[in-house]
Amino acid sequence: MVVRIAVPAALALAAALSAQTAFYPLKDVKPGMHATGRTVFAGDRVEDFQVEILGVLENLGPKQSLILCRLSGGPLEKTGVMQGMSGSPVYIDGKLVGAVAMAFPFSKEPIAGIRPIEDMVRVGAAPSEPLRRTKISLANADLTAMLPRPEEALSGDLRMLDIATPVWFSGFTRQAIDRFAPQLRALGLEPRQGVSGGGRVESKMGDRSALQPGSMISVELMSGDMSVGADGTVTHVDHDKVYAFGHRFLAVGPTELPFARSEVLTLLPSVASSFKISSPKEWMGTISQDRSTAIAGDLGRRARMVPVSITVARAGQKVDGYQMQMANDRFLSPFLMQIAVFSVIDSTERALGAATYGIRGEIEFQGGAPPLKLNNMYAGDANTAMQVSLSAVIPLAYVLQSGFSSLQVKSVALDIDSFDEKKELQIDQVEASPHEVRPGEKVKINAVLVGENGAEVRRTSYYEVPVGAPTGPLYFTVADGNVANLSEVRQILGSTPHSAEQLVATVNKLRTNTKAYVRVWRPDPNFQLEGEDFPDPPPSLALILGASPAAMQTRNAKIAELEISAGDAVISGVKTVQVEVKE
Repeated sequence: MVVRIAVPAALALAAALSAQTAFYPLKDVKPGMHATGRTVFAGDRVEDFQVEILGVLENLGPKQSLILCRLSGGPLEKTGVMQGMSGSPVYIDGKLVGAVAMAFPFSKEPIAGIRPIEDMVRVGAAPSEPLRRTKISLANADLTAMLPRPEEALSGDLRMLDIATPVWFSGFTRQAIDRFAPQLRALGLEPRQGVSGGGRVESKMGDRSALQPGSMISVELMSGDMSVGADGTVTHVDHDKVYAFGHRFLAVGPTELPFARSEVLTLLPSVASSFKISSPKEWMGTISQDRSTAIAGDLGRRARMVPVSITVARAGQKVDGYQMQMANDRFLSPFLMQIAVFSVIDSTERALGAATYGIRGEIEFQGGAPPLKLNNMYAGDANTAMQVSLSAVIPLAYVLQSGFSSLQVKSVALDIDSFDEKKELQIDQVEASPHEVRPGEKVKINAVLVGENGAEVRRTSYYEVPVGAPTGPLYFTVADGNVANLSEVRQILGSTPHSAEQLVATVNKLRTNTKAYVRVWRPDPNFQLEGEDFPDPPPSLALILGASPAAMQTRNAKIAELEISAGDAVISGVKTVQVEVKE
């Protein structure tokens, strides 16, 4: 009797058998044993390769050991251990012992490290609460600074490293990838451009029976007009649970990253590090844990993605637009946005020469938090794209990493306007008249702002000295938005907001850099609490504020603030003048 099994049924049977696979205990692994590995070398067909056990490296990490092995068979003699093989399952006597996860750089032989499966499956039981890391500063220049760096299993010339995770960028400029490559490589990632990852992932969820141990997957961080995908291999499928990679991706802990089944187009042997070239095909589920020994996720569950819209205009005339879906992760989303904004500018504008960029936008959140507003301009002669991309996402990174799990990004909409000129004005002169005033009288403040090619802008503001104002010196400081924001930034960084709504509202109060601000102040004690000033408070209130850890004391008391608008230009500089208040 001949039993014929339809292809879908055969795949379902293979998936069911893999879910029941027994584990081979690490304690029984001995040198000289022979094992079988499984991975994809072409298309989506899982093939076998041979594994010789060389020994067990004990306690390389906290209660973690590694199996040292030599790989052979298929193309491995030519390619060695390849990027994209991370997670390839290894079996002894039909029992799963672990996943190919580590290798020696520039090795002449395919010597690898196998992550024991016992260490990998523990990831599935890890806490699901978001990790609390040190929050990023509003002045931070590296959005990856809070992410952990991969550890080496051995040091010196015997370094054994996690097999680098190839991350494919499609729709990005070469300059964008090169600019962020050092940060990506420091995280154990190997950025590559557009050879793969460019295929559109089918919107429907794929048949889960098509995914089996040894299958290729791509963790899709961004899809659409720009796409970013990280490649690796499935190690173990347990019902709806998937374990892969055999090492960290970014070690962000609990997360929500979509992954797709991928097909291998070809293999590229390289002296430095060979790799698989693949293309994502269909969504399969969501990675929910990213830990040091593995990533783990759920089949059939759709990840929440963030719609991102970026439009580019030149002198007010739209020239391009981009639509993407971005991973919703408090650590990764701002960094992905930064690379995308940089690439958008780099693809449409010149790299050198006078240029100005205005960036305006709104980032909406789920729930009741107000949208985060963006409205600034940046001018320069070189490297302006990096300044714009970083400044555009620092506020988002700060609010997402401030400890409020309720802050979930709903959508991002950015408008970038470029000008082939340096639209910048410097505060050059400030005059106040009269020099002596009485309470109830007005002070006239004249400000002169100068720009390129002798451009000059004059602005006048008036301040009425309140009736009953004390006698003595009264100061007027005309400053750009960055200088005017200093005291608020110090207070934001030094205080703990009570709610997500308060946090976003406080960041939205930061001043734009397209205006100048006249700060009226006296050399009296001042307290700041939750964005409010308390100049020269009565002794009883000063005692209460002084005892509050949330209040910040300054030496100068702000009495009032006026705005000076000078059109569509970046304003910089600071000048101070003084008048005398008489009886």
